[in-house]
Amino acid sequence: MKLSCIALLSMLLMASCAKKIKQQEDEIYSRHLQAHVKLTIISTPMPKDKSGLNLLLLNDGQDISSMRVKEIIDSLYHKKAIEPFVVVGITPPQRMADYGVSGIADYQGNGAKADKYADFIINELYPFAKKKAGVRKFNSVVIAGCSLGGLSAFDIAWDNADKIDKVAVFSGSFWWRDKDANTAAYNDSTDRILLQKVKSSRKKPNLRYWLYAGAKEETADRDKDGIIDVIDDTKDLIQILENKKNIPASNITYTEDANGQHDYTSWSHHFADFLVWAFRK
Repeated sequence: MKLSCIALLSMLLMASCAKKIKQQEDEIYSRHLQAHVKLTIISTPMPKDKSGLNLLLLNDGQDISSMRVKEIIDSLYHKKAIEPFVVVGITPPQRMADYGVSGIADYQGNGAKADKYADFIINELYPFAKKKAGVRKFNSVVIAGCSLGGLSAFDIAWDNADKIDKVAVFSGSFWWRDKDANTAAYNDSTDRILLQKVKSSRKKPNLRYWLYAGAKEETADRDKDGIIDVIDDTKDLIQILENKKNIPASNITYTEDANGQHDYTSWSHHFADFLVWAFRK
């Protein structure tokens, strides 16, 4: 009788553990970046049929706890609101060099390694994540980031829509420019690097977009129209996307928070909505 009780208790404990959201630290060496890259991996319980497993690549993995990612996933998963997935939070070795627009540094030379970072994500981290998860292919792949990490996420998704299905950007640095905005030579319509890249691109990426901006993130207003730049830049990008006939408006989700600030507290308030959009059950 005593052994039976112990066995039953053991089974209950194992079942309980199996349903927990797991978080662990890992590392991968990147030949493209010539550096060891720290990873934070969070996963829902693994399904028996892994063909339904999804992947979220999240820039700025060093701040994953500030976003409250594990707690939010735990809440949504136990509400049965989301499909099973794995989050790989990536800590960039050199953030200001690694994040940007591939092949085009900004006017101060930032983002000079953005192409190498993109190569790392697609050619090294993606295969690594598949091997770790034990899958030949993920059901869907999503990439996301905040601020400069959001700019990077969008650029990588745009260039690699054959491997990425959705992209989410919280307060993206879409102002990223090739000229100083304080000079007479600067022009909003041509000098915002990512927006110009998307506008002039002939690509027809089959992507879905989730974009967010907060109305209290800054006071900067380059065109003096009474709307802060982070909102203007995001809406301008949306307009460029909508002007492309191959991108239906239904593929673009935009959220604007009247009280949103440029910080993880504000971003975490909308992270659950993003996850449901990305991995709705």
